[in-house]
Amino acid sequence: MAVRINKYLSEAGVCSRREADRMLEQGRICIDGIPALPGQKVEDGQTVTVDGKTVRKEDEEIFLAFYKPRGIVCTTAESENGEKIVNVVDYINYPKRVYPVGRLDQNSEGLLLLTNQGEIMEKILRSRYGHEKEYFVRVNRRITPEFLRKMSQGVEILDTVTKPCKVWQEDEKSFHIILTQGLNRQIRRMCEALGYEVKDLLRVRVMNITLDGLKDGQYRKLTDQELNELYDQLKDSSALPGGKYKEQWAATQDNRTRQGKGKKR
Repeated sequence: MAVRINKYLSEAGVCSRREADRMLEQGRICIDGIPALPGQKVEDGQTVTVDGKTVRKEDEEIFLAFYKPRGIVCTTAESENGEKIVNVVDYINYPKRVYPVGRLDQNSEGLLLLTNQGEIMEKILRSRYGHEKEYFVRVNRRITPEFLRKMSQGVEILDTVTKPCKVWQEDEKSFHIILTQGLNRQIRRMCEALGYEVKDLLRVRVMNITLDGLKDGQYRKLTDQELNELYDQLKDSSALPGGKYKEQWAATQDNRTRQGKGKKR
C-alpha cells in the first residue's frame, strides 16, 4: 500500500512528519535513488534513503530519557552553517537509530526524549494536544509579582501571544514554568520581552517523564510504568489510530523487560 513519504519516515522512526518535510526541501531524501518530492508516495518494494542511508522500519521500540548538557545540538546533522557541531545522536552513540523528540536550545540543558517511533514523536510534539513540559529558569535580576503575572497570562512574541501557562517562583531570581506549546526559544523570548535575561534554563519534565535519577550527559530507557502512563496520555490522539500503539506495547512488553533497563553514560 502506497504511503506518503513523510508518513513513511515517521512510521519508520526516522523523524517527525514536519521534520521530514524540511528534509525533503533540502533534497536529503531519495526514493529508488531519485530525490523525493513533497507529497510523493512510497510504493511497496521501493527503497528510501536519507542522506544516502537506507531506511528500514525498526522492530524494537526504543524510548530514552537523556539529560542533555549545554552545548549539545538537538539535531542529527553533523554540521551547521559550515561548522562541525556535536549533535545529540552522535553524543549518545546509541547502538540503534534514535531521534530526538523536539528540540532543546544549544545553551539549555535538561530532559530530552529520544525514540525510533515516529508517530509517538509526532503526537508529543504537536502543541494542539496540550502536553506539558516543565522548566526551571534562572534570570539576571529579581523577579516581581508583575513579571510572574505577565508570564502566566501570555507574552507577545513572534507575532503572537503565548498561551496562558503555570508559573511559580522558586527564589529571588528563579522560577518554574509549565508550557503546553513549543515556540522557538519561547521562554528566552518571553523573558526578553519583559526585560529579563535567562541565565540558566533546565527542562525537568516532559509529560509524565522526569529528569529524576539522571546526571548531566546520562541516558536511560523509560521504564514499563513510564511507558504505560505515557500511552495512557496519548491514547486519545489521532496519531495513535484505534489504540493500536498501546496494543503493540502490550505485545512487546515482555521483550522489553528481557532487554533490561538500558545503559547510562
